[in-house]
Amino acid sequence: MKNFRLYAITGEEFHPERDLIDVMEQAILGGVDIIQLRDKTSSKMVVLEKAKRLKALTDQYHIPLIINDHIDVALAVDASGVHVGQDDLPLEEVRKIIGKDKIIGVSTHQLTEAKKAEANGADYIGVGPIFTTKSKVDVVDPVTTTYISEVVSEISIPFVAIGGIKLHNVQQVIEAGATRVCMISEIVGASDVKGVCQEFIRILERK
Repeated sequence: MKNFRLYAITGEEFHPERDLIDVMEQAILGGVDIIQLRDKTSSKMVVLEKAKRLKALTDQYHIPLIINDHIDVALAVDASGVHVGQDDLPLEEVRKIIGKDKIIGVSTHQLTEAKKAEANGADYIGVGPIFTTKSKVDVVDPVTTTYISEVVSEISIPFVAIGGIKLHNVQQVIEAGATRVCMISEIVGASDVKGVCQEFIRILERK
């Protein structure tokens, strides 16, 4: 988990004419090294089928697959782990269900949440939303790059910056101390998914 740099979350609403697997494969070819399946609206069976297809893809390229919220789906497909929010099951309960060898990521929006996640055994945390984002509904107000600086100073587990990050503003995120970034629409909604990912990697490498 410590070595990932570019984290992509699925968002099929941003590529309605293109297949999920095709888009995510282009992201991997461009440099994405961890993928999260996030689907808040489909039935459990549909989410399961998507997870199976993504698991086959991520296994092919030897990268982790994280499932958002659906712990049962993560177990069913033997995903690498799960990602949970502040209103989901407590991390300690998630750990009991999925076991000690699976990855658990936790979304955080303030330092107290980050410290709690670290203390309770999270493998990584999401830090955001850094900027205004339209990829998620009911999202909290932007935490700005100040929160990144706080996490750099206070938290020792890996973190990934997320929320409204684009090619034009990612440098601000890096300058605040982030070494890992996560996007939804900027990646999966791009006309050239692979090219956008390659550009993010170039920026991260010259930080």
